[in-house]
Amino acid sequence: MLAALPKENTPARVLQHASGDKRFKILEAHMKKFQFRHDALIEILHKAQELFGYLDDDLLLFISYKLKLPPSRVYGVATFYHFFTLKPQGLHTCVVCLGTACYVKGSDKVIAAIEDKLKIKAGETTPDNRVSLLTARCIGACGIAPAVVYDGTVTPRITLETALEQLKKWMAT
Repeated sequence: MLAALPKENTPARVLQHASGDKRFKILEAHMKKFQFRHDALIEILHKAQELFGYLDDDLLLFISYKLKLPPSRVYGVATFYHFFTLKPQGLHTCVVCLGTACYVKGSDKVIAAIEDKLKIKAGETTPDNRVSLLTARCIGACGIAPAVVYDGTVTPRITLETALEQLKKWMAT
């Protein structure tokens, strides 16, 4: 069926899928499991990000095309939820909590020190793709504020020194 579609009306990822990337077959099987239902969009986006690492424009168009949803709806959901990322992430991720308890206890200073050290802003990745710096509105760890999540591990009571120490380890490897 894909071969019959004119190229100008078909998202690039749909055409790439025809070339045999197994990740697309897995994603399509996941969509089929949910019977290509619109209400399964979040689950499908989660699977797509798990398979590809991030959700680029072509991948969002592929999902839109397969689910027969407007691209604006798929993009809207992908940009609304904090979990989804539209850019490739670095080898390591550093998520600084900016919730009230963490902020009051100095997470604003921690993120400023990290930005200064890495020469990037929150939401960016270092040019060598080693570290992505992210923020979260709240990670639900108020009792151990300020908290930072390093590669999925919550670290309590972060100081400027301990934050920069972790970055040194990542930059050395």
